[in-house]
Amino acid sequence: MKSDLDALMQAHQLDALLITGPAQHNPAMVYLTGGCHLTKADLIKVRGKEPVLFSNPMEREEAARTGLSTKNLADYRMQDLLKAAQGDASKAIAQRYKLMLTELGITEGRVALYGQVDAGVGFAIYSALQAEMPGLTLVGETSNPVLMEAMSTKEPAEIERIRRMGQITTTVVGNTADFLTSHAVKDEVLVKADGQPLTIGEVKNRINLWLAEHGAENPEGTIFAIGRDAGVPHSTGCATDPLRLGQTIVYDIFPCEAGGGYFYDFTRTWCLGYAPDPVLALYQDVLDVYKQVSAEMQVGAPCKNYQKRTCELFEAKGHPTIDSNPTIESGYVHSLGHGLGLHVHEQPWFGSSSIENDTILPGAVFTIEPGLYYPDRGMGVRLENTVWVRPDGTIEVLADYPFDLVLPIKR
Repeated sequence: MKSDLDALMQAHQLDALLITGPAQHNPAMVYLTGGCHLTKADLIKVRGKEPVLFSNPMEREEAARTGLSTKNLADYRMQDLLKAAQGDASKAIAQRYKLMLTELGITEGRVALYGQVDAGVGFAIYSALQAEMPGLTLVGETSNPVLMEAMSTKEPAEIERIRRMGQITTTVVGNTADFLTSHAVKDEVLVKADGQPLTIGEVKNRINLWLAEHGAENPEGTIFAIGRDAGVPHSTGCATDPLRLGQTIVYDIFPCEAGGGYFYDFTRTWCLGYAPDPVLALYQDVLDVYKQVSAEMQVGAPCKNYQKRTCELFEAKGHPTIDSNPTIESGYVHSLGHGLGLHVHEQPWFGSSSIENDTILPGAVFTIEPGLYYPDRGMGVRLENTVWVRPDGTIEVLADYPFDLVLPIKR
């Protein structure tokens, strides 16, 4: 949790965090500012002290709304720094960072880098900063980064934001079901009033509109895949494909708060009108495993244990899994779930290679999403809910929605 950040920085031997970039669609910056309209900013969090936000004067009021201590970037007189650096922008910005860090008492030690900046620009600036401040060790964390570790458990205000996104998501899913089933059918295909087939692209356009009406957005798109495409886990679906009866539709929707805030992740598998017997059997296998694994989860257990358990359950039902063959493309081919928050995928991880730190902890928010995929048989099934581990250790689905496979056509 955010309240653990100083202790985590101590454990990671970090003296400060330097975060750069906008305060939208930038998880590290959103995490410590709460999210606001800043197009370019810097934030320095010194261990044991409150973060300080540096912004340009045009956005000073937006910066003030964060409640953080703020400083004006214009006070560092970039023109003078550029002149002193003989026009070298990377050296001038590095000199500005030196002034900012020194003001906050950081002249040596380990500083972790976060945020969003073009890779080449960042390399030039941070190389120049390292040369300017040889006592600093600039750290790019790749293994269990401190901010990801802090984000792996959520505070009550974060839970409520994710819960609200879940309510929006399931409302939009309900809108989608109503929209699909209100269409007429011709030759086993949904058709519009003009007699033309309804396509996946048109459905996705509606989904985006409904999300926007509720103050959400869809920066990473939506998976709405039918038939063979439903048998490829991350196939997003072909925009020109028509909606046919009796074929599996994997509908995986993962929107976030407008401006790049907290995400929700949710999947249902549908068949329009009816489901053939092989699909019914496949769906029941996935639903059984979802219920069994969910019921067995306990606080303190390593997440990867449940990936192993999922593979055991599917193999007992006769399906191949990545536990027996990591290269398979049919059967159970992915991990059981992942953490969720300001990233659609974050700690804890539920794959077989998850680190020992990935355990089920109170405050964690994660997905449970078993699936079976058979593209050669023209079908796939995935079921997913986002859950929260309550302080007492019970696991709560943050937004309920029925597990209905067949959507009856109303016309």
